Amino acid sequence: MVINAPKGTKDILPEEVINWQYIENKAKEVFTKANFKEIRTPIFEDTNLFERGVGDTTDIVNKEMYTFIKSDRSLTLRPENTAGVVRAYLEHNLYRESAPVKLWYKGSMFRYERPQAGRQRQFHQIGVEMFGIQDASADAEVIMLASEFLKSLGLSDLVVEINSLGCSTCRKSYKEKLKQAIAPFLEGLCEDCKSRYEKNPLRILDCKNETCNKLFEQYNLKESVSGIELCEECSSHYNNLKRYLEKLNIKYKENTFLVRGLDYYTKTVFEIKSNNLGSQNAVCGGGRYDGLVETLGGPHTPAVGWAMGVERLNSLIPKIEDRKIDYFVVSDNIAEAIKYTAKLREKGYSAEFDYNGRKFSKQFEKAAKVANKAIIIGEDELKNNYITVKDLLTSKQEKKTIEDL
Repeated sequence: MVINAPKGTKDILPEEVINWQYIENKAKEVFTKANFKEIRTPIFEDTNLFERGVGDTTDIVNKEMYTFIKSDRSLTLRPENTAGVVRAYLEHNLYRESAPVKLWYKGSMFRYERPQAGRQRQFHQIGVEMFGIQDASADAEVIMLASEFLKSLGLSDLVVEINSLGCSTCRKSYKEKLKQAIAPFLEGLCEDCKSRYEKNPLRILDCKNETCNKLFEQYNLKESVSGIELCEECSSHYNNLKRYLEKLNIKYKENTFLVRGLDYYTKTVFEIKSNNLGSQNAVCGGGRYDGLVETLGGPHTPAVGWAMGVERLNSLIPKIEDRKIDYFVVSDNIAEAIKYTAKLREKGYSAEFDYNGRKFSKQFEKAAKVANKAIIIGEDELKNNYITVKDLLTSKQEKKTIEDL
């Protein structure tokens, strides 16, 4: 009986990996120009890191984490990477470096949820985190970086949505106002929303449940509850962000009900959406999390970042054709084929040969599929110490010595 990959996971086959490598190489190229350094963290962490960092009101912590016990210690496959990057930032004293500390990452994440188009239980993210800058210029920097990265992939039909969640002071009165507006139809909401009602009512605005959304419309929730009334400092920060984005010619749309799905966000939150993905159309999401470093035991540190799903990015870009190798060595003498293949590789060329020494016609069939040129080593070539080079596109042939090649 054949064993298949677990539900919600997917093999990335060689013809698909080309696109993935293209995306990852573009990320490295764009981020390096902005002086962001790559960081690689473990794929599993202490469970407490996510419970404290991501928030116990989130679906991620309550429902979606892959947690296991080993030697009486609770460990969790990372469901997101911001908490892990912050843990590394603290553990290795990166906060002692001069600000800003600018990091980027790529890798697998794990969440137990219903698999659907562009979303798996093992999925992949590329993200950036920037520590130490309070000014909204840091927010503008990471949004600009996301925009540049997406443009480098050839994506243009995109919309940047922004909002400010303010600080804890700003949100206090808004939460009460929101709870009052929701109270008349609270019993009709899903169990998640009922739980969020006391713990973090802002998260109710992020609910994707169809029944809840119909009730929101029926009771005109978004019309009856305007956006968060920002304090002077948060208002100034948000206005500066908009001013910086305008200077950068980044078109944005304000969405006063954009809240994101994690508890650690403060002030700026944003999403970049594609018009080519249907209802689940966000390709990038992020924001500011000024309290997270402190929550995880460090000094107060302003921070901002974002993450993108690689599966979604991959669905938006055209398939990249596999690049052919330089040479295929055609010979019925396997020993000579191995020798010349090795010499070609030593000289920096990509090369392959037929491991079974089949008939020349079969070897040429394979060569035409995988290589730009064929090197022919038959009886005449061996006897007279030369090789024949055939251009597989034009069929032009010429005799050469290996030294000439």
